[in-house]
Amino acid sequence: MNIKNAQKDVDDWIKEHGVRYFNELTNMAQLTEEVGEVARIIARRYGEQSEKESDKDKDLGEELADVLFVTLCLANQTGVDLQAAFDKRMYKKGKRDHDRHHNNEKLK
Repeated sequence: MNIKNAQKDVDDWIKEHGVRYFNELTNMAQLTEEVGEVARIIARRYGEQSEKESDKDKDLGEELADVLFVTLCLANQTGVDLQAAFDKRMYKKGKRDHDRHHNNEKLK
């Protein structure tokens, strides 16, 4: 699946199940909430905090998918072609950072 197809899948889901998109501010708040859930799992599972019993069944993949879903909603409702934007960003990063990380002594 490419990003353009994912945006269409989300739009189709919203039309079939979601009635309409939440407004942009609501979705931004929801995105922040979902990123917080990802951060909680990462901090407790891979960081130095202990993982609570109630968090052990949380699925990182599902939480990341929630972040992606809301991101796709925001792209759809603001008219962003996320596939084109992602491709452009990857090109810029590849050009700008081609040697940057290979020359970073901290990464060796």
